[in-house]
Amino acid sequence: MKIFRNIFLGVGIICLQACNSKESLKNVSKPSVSNTSIERVEPPNWFIDFKDTSLQLLVKEENIGKSIPSISYKGVSIKKVNTAKSKNYLFLDLIIEKGTLPGKFDIVFTAINGTRKTHTYELKSRVKPAEEYIGFDSSDVIYLITPDRFANADESNDMGAIKSKEDETAESVYFLKETNINRADNYARHGGDIKGITKYLEYINEMGFTAIWSCPLLTNDMPKQSYHGYAITDLYEIDPRFGTLADYKELADEGRKKGIKLIMDQVANHCGSEHWWMKDLPFKDWVNFQENFETKGALITSNHRRTTNQDIYASKADKKGMADGWFVATMPDLNQRNPFMAKYIIQNSIWWIETIGLSGIRQDTYPYADKEFMSVWAGSIMKEYPNFSIVGEEWSYNPLLIGYWQQGANNKDGYESNLKSTMDFSMQQNIVAAFNEEESWDKGLVKIYESLANDFQYASPKDIMVFPDNHDMSRVYTQFNGDIVKTKMALSMHLTLPRIPQIYYGTEILMNDFKKPGDHGLIRTDFPGGFKDDAVNAFTGEGLNTAQKSMQSYLKKLLNYRKNSKAIHEGKTIHFAPFEGTYFLFRVLEDEVVLNIINKNEAPITIDLKRFAEMGLKGKTLRNIITDESFTWENDIQLNKKGVILLTTKK
Repeated sequence: MKIFRNIFLGVGIICLQACNSKESLKNVSKPSVSNTSIERVEPPNWFIDFKDTSLQLLVKEENIGKSIPSISYKGVSIKKVNTAKSKNYLFLDLIIEKGTLPGKFDIVFTAINGTRKTHTYELKSRVKPAEEYIGFDSSDVIYLITPDRFANADESNDMGAIKSKEDETAESVYFLKETNINRADNYARHGGDIKGITKYLEYINEMGFTAIWSCPLLTNDMPKQSYHGYAITDLYEIDPRFGTLADYKELADEGRKKGIKLIMDQVANHCGSEHWWMKDLPFKDWVNFQENFETKGALITSNHRRTTNQDIYASKADKKGMADGWFVATMPDLNQRNPFMAKYIIQNSIWWIETIGLSGIRQDTYPYADKEFMSVWAGSIMKEYPNFSIVGEEWSYNPLLIGYWQQGANNKDGYESNLKSTMDFSMQQNIVAAFNEEESWDKGLVKIYESLANDFQYASPKDIMVFPDNHDMSRVYTQFNGDIVKTKMALSMHLTLPRIPQIYYGTEILMNDFKKPGDHGLIRTDFPGGFKDDAVNAFTGEGLNTAQKSMQSYLKKLLNYRKNSKAIHEGKTIHFAPFEGTYFLFRVLEDEVVLNIINKNEAPITIDLKRFAEMGLKGKTLRNIITDESFTWENDIQLNKKGVILLTTKK
């Protein structure tokens, strides 16, 4: 009995110790917290289990600079405390050890006089493994949206109003500088919001788009023209006139259910001049030409000579003028050479990827930022998310410059961008020229033929983004002077090339800027049906004219075919030199062949098919993707009118 009593006693002690250990672990992971906050700590929260175990917190609070911070949370330690030029900042370098549990903890700031301030910080679990953040690729077609002009599904947020969290019945507070809605003014806000995009996800899905890129949705508290979103004044806040963080998460979640990816438009190069930190800059070099700004001197804007990034003869003055000058006078140029700024931008991007579950980032004005930093920025993201996608905006018509920025480019200066995708402004320009120019030896369709021949320069042509237009250039229908046939031919090329296509909202209904070509406010016209009392509704087709319905139907059929076409996604590309005003481009993968026939002839023409014998189509039946008509490949093909014919061997 004594033996058994000792055994039971021993087991009881072990159980008690185990229970105490579990309780201790529980207490470590969930310590008591004050649930208090100071003016600003960014990132506002973080996540466990990143490959990079470092985290740098920007702390903003009056006279916080001389305080001593402390943290008591298992797995989290303060590696270094960095003071700033401004007494109202601290930058805390933390280490989050592998295996650290999610939870909340207080950061305690003790002043010289012994007074203490606390801020409750949270480490969250990651929603899914990093490998499951799948980026966009050549199987996708991206729908670009200017959110203020797409659809207004929540009129209560039009003025950027917020209600008291403590008293929901209290009067709303209007705190932004531009709160007027005026749809008659192309440069005022019109009221479109995130819920407007979510509301019409089914339309976007049925059209055949597989990804959405929205122009920036972050707070843009500028006194005028804030609608476009590119002068951001808070990098961690959704603009209240667009909605809330919860709205953005809902858009991502609902889109994901339909197989629609979400791409975030980010700006690492600059911010808006009304950004909160411009009133109290932490360091003397937080933005470029900061002294001029602080002394109210002349603001130095960029010379926009983007070639200085590659030019082996470029002067130091030109390089500095390009990289350090402000994009415009209302957009301060961020100094990414400041290590705290660099870390801030990298962490901001990662925070949005993880918080929203993004599939990609479109980085604005890519060549304007410090190019060494941009390599580190992209590399840091791709290290954490190996299957993610980033596209950078390089507005150049020179394929050499476009190719320079793509990951894997064989650059003589050894530069590696870590950037998966760049933008093909060269192809966009050449497609317009191909259909607007009269045919000759060096004009017309040869522009596409020779432009595609430049693909040898690109590390990965199929990962480059191509587009008929975007939010910064005339609508494609305008570029073709209202010619729907040319517009359809151009769109067919964009959607069958070995590229990632992007289509601007409204292209499917021939939106245009005829009244004032190139005017940004007009280019970004309201999408009909997205706003209360619209007489025309493009979502339902009500009120659209015959031409608009034709284009919408055409694009819908082509997009939905492309969605499931492996030949277009990843097939071999074979094209034949333009001949008698025609151009034949083939995409081939195994038994699927897709053929794009472009014909610029007004009169009927017969083309001998022996020229294309190497394609092995003799005797095969092909289907017209748009009309469903059948065509048997024999000796010749009769092209009866100007336009495009899209054929496939796929039944």
